[in-house]
Amino acid sequence: MAEWFAPKRYGVGSGPPIAWQGWVLMIGFIVLLLAATPLTTYSLVLYFSVVGLLTGLFLLVVAKTTRGGWRWRWGEKD
Repeated sequence: MAEWFAPKRYGVGSGPPIAWQGWVLMIGFIVLLLAATPLTTYSLVLYFSVVGLLTGLFLLVVAKTTRGGWRWRWGEKD
């Protein structure tokens, strides 16, 4: 898979997007979270289920498209 996100310098995870695909993914995630907000009038359980599903899918894609993958980093340059 392509590299859309830079790894964090310290710790585990991703830093900011480094490709336009990463920016599109992040903006799309935020838009979908905002679109799910009206669900709070129907059911908080439904809302949090949707938010959890969206967040899980987002993190899965980010982890797969981070340069070097997710691993513990101590600040050295990769």
